[in-house]
Amino acid sequence: MKITSVSRVPAEKVEMDGVKDCQYRVAVGPKDGAPHFAMRIFEVAPGGHTPLHRHPYEHEIYVLAGAGTVWRDGNEVPIQPGDVLYIPADEMHQFKNAGADVFQFICLIPAQFQKC
Repeated sequence: MKITSVSRVPAEKVEMDGVKDCQYRVAVGPKDGAPHFAMRIFEVAPGGHTPLHRHPYEHEIYVLAGAGTVWRDGNEVPIQPGDVLYIPADEMHQFKNAGADVFQFICLIPAQFQKC
């Protein structure tokens, strides 16, 4: 069993084309003995965003803090703390910070894809 504060998990910059001011922490993953899923905590700075992208695996999102948008079918849809999202495999998506504070969300994915 792993019990820790997310503040003790080192942050890594998201390294993809089209990203701006975004980092994540692998809170739980294969290094912790979790063979099937990885739990990542993303932090997007004001004015920042993830790239507009797609990938061959699903993921689930839970918004923790801040104001944001998610790109869906050509539109930016507002999302806020408490919102839950399911993004199917190969669906285009992008997260943007739409506020003055850090936009933070949990992202669950299959463990073998834990690196951005």
